Amino acid sequence: MYDRYESPLSKRYASKEMQEVFSQDRKFRTWRRLWIALAESEMELGLPVTQEQIDELKAHAEDINYEIAEAREKVVRHDVMSHVYAYGQQCPKAKGIIHLGATSCYVGDNTDIILMKDALAIIHRKLINVISNLADFAEQYKDLPCLAFTHYQPAQPTTVGKRATLWINEFMMDLSDLEYVSESLCLLGSKGTTGTQASFLELFNGDHEKCREIDRKIAEKMGFRACYPVSGQTYSRKVDTRVLNILAGIAASATKFSNDIRLLQHMKEIEEPFEKTQIGSSAMAYKRNPMRSERIASLSRYILSAAFNPAVTSSVQWFERTLDDSANKRISVPEAFLACDGVLDLVMNVSEGLVVYPKVIRKHLMAELPFMATENIMMDAVKAGGDRQELHERIRKLSMEAGRHVKEEGRENDLLDLIAEDPSFNLTKEELEKCMVPERYTGRAKEQTEEYLAETVRPVLEANRDELGEKAEINV
Repeated sequence: MYDRYESPLSKRYASKEMQEVFSQDRKFRTWRRLWIALAESEMELGLPVTQEQIDELKAHAEDINYEIAEAREKVVRHDVMSHVYAYGQQCPKAKGIIHLGATSCYVGDNTDIILMKDALAIIHRKLINVISNLADFAEQYKDLPCLAFTHYQPAQPTTVGKRATLWINEFMMDLSDLEYVSESLCLLGSKGTTGTQASFLELFNGDHEKCREIDRKIAEKMGFRACYPVSGQTYSRKVDTRVLNILAGIAASATKFSNDIRLLQHMKEIEEPFEKTQIGSSAMAYKRNPMRSERIASLSRYILSAAFNPAVTSSVQWFERTLDDSANKRISVPEAFLACDGVLDLVMNVSEGLVVYPKVIRKHLMAELPFMATENIMMDAVKAGGDRQELHERIRKLSMEAGRHVKEEGRENDLLDLIAEDPSFNLTKEELEKCMVPERYTGRAKEQTEEYLAETVRPVLEANRDELGEKAEINV
């Protein structure tokens, strides 16, 4: 096992559950389920398929004789026909009706849709748990004032909880998009070589309604609401584009979250979980690198680039089909799902174990608060008899002087001292310090957080309560 390439997504990042969805065993067992659904539908619509043949197919739906299929593929160079042959070896009575009227895309494309829908269900569950973790975090810190930033420059304060709602909001949009696309997924059905169902029209002696009914029956048997009404030989590759765009959206949201955590960890305000035996650096033993947040960003970047693949593939499909999609989508779709699965496990882990340092947060906020309190200070000075326009100019100059002291001389912010010493304001240092209450400057941050959680987030979590409670397992 050490002498050949092994995907890090399988070895290090993706869960066993997601790996199983895209495993060879799940794929070929789904092929057999589809062949059974096809045979059953054909029997129900009057074709010469017997219940005995159906029962034989069902008896061997799970015990796939891989060695026969692999040996056959070396001879015929065709994976679908190799598995038709292998299935027929186990089901001699049904051998003649396996894959009746179908093309390779009947099993290949329908399976791809089924697996993507199954994988989206896993992504959905993990996304719900990410949102739940962040909602609890936002609730806990909804009224803890912190320094906000625009352009990564200090700006009017917000609260730690309100900032968390910005992360939640993006994941909530991803959840909405995921649910819409997942619900809209349909099967290809049994459309034939160019999508015209000509082979089935022949089988049903020109009965167009039976051609429509077989698609309805297959969809129902496989747990789907419908088949796509029109297609070429394959389902439109734009479906893959829509699905991977969901994963790319999640990757973008996860990157935003992880980047904010990395910046906050640099500031020593908030840290991701750090295990007792974890090593932050091979050279600098004191370091606590935000390795999980960095890994979130790293894997997410792969997903964002992977989403480009199906978009290009969709755009270059000639007429009713070409085969330049096949090798590409065998890689791009499963790998994007495995990476997204790994990202969400990491986000679950980080969001559940965030460590907050309120005293550091307050220290940073108080260092900048005098600048942000100048409007209130100016109003107090006007009440004490000052001229608003004159005071505005004075406070502008004093703010610039205090800023110079901080930047050029490395001093603490002494704006309050400068104002207290200026007779224009007629305010004492004690009076000025009364303005230094951070909660006065956070606006509706606390109330917005409470309203957003109660009105938008909690109802969604309640509707998906059966999916809550998952804990992420991080391999490395």
